[in-house]
Amino acid sequence: MSETIEKHDFIELNYTGRLTDGTVFDTTEKTVAEQNNLPTQGMIFASQIICIGENQVLPGLDKELVGKEVGQEYEITLSAEQAFGKRDIKKMKIVPMSTFIEHKVQPQPGLQIDVDGERGIVARVSGGRIIVNFNHPLAGREVMYSFKIVRKITDASEKVKSYLGNVLRIPREKVEVKVADNQVEITLPVDFPAVLTDLLTKKLLEVTGVKEVLFKKKEVKAEEKPAGK
Repeated sequence: MSETIEKHDFIELNYTGRLTDGTVFDTTEKTVAEQNNLPTQGMIFASQIICIGENQVLPGLDKELVGKEVGQEYEITLSAEQAFGKRDIKKMKIVPMSTFIEHKVQPQPGLQIDVDGERGIVARVSGGRIIVNFNHPLAGREVMYSFKIVRKITDASEKVKSYLGNVLRIPREKVEVKVADNQVEITLPVDFPAVLTDLLTKKLLEVTGVKEVLFKKKEVKAEEKPAGK
């Protein structure tokens, strides 16, 4: 009998996102990307490991995964609100020419630009008025997802590595984990503030099933230490 997925389960997921006209905009599978003329050079295509209910995929997709069975293939349709959100007129902003001069680019419709960490697309250029759309490119669009839950993860070490990799945006292989007697010892590639590791500890206890979490500082080898002045 197939396993049914519940909130806080960890799963390995393959998916493909399409517009209602069939245009593919996202996929975990390289063959699908190639067949639909998506960029593949320098891209990594692989199934995703996520924790259900932790907003590690689109809200609508996350919700739909609950109750689904491992190994089965599904197809769903998500409204704009469930996917990338409605178009927000407040995210259409006037950006001064000085910003483009700073980035050493000439503003023209369709140009992507990053302003204070927020990515937008130039919508209109009229004299010195440059209108940039900071909505997601698919905001306001209904989308479809086909997906398959490859497996349910039960190994505590894999759960911890996957969760931290997703939340901290670091490669899972860079997270060192030792698990013994429901205690997990974690060493990250860089040190994070205690306030963050405290929050991560609380969340890991909630979603992974371990009983104790300990973050260790990464040991710096002698040859890695900065030379004295």
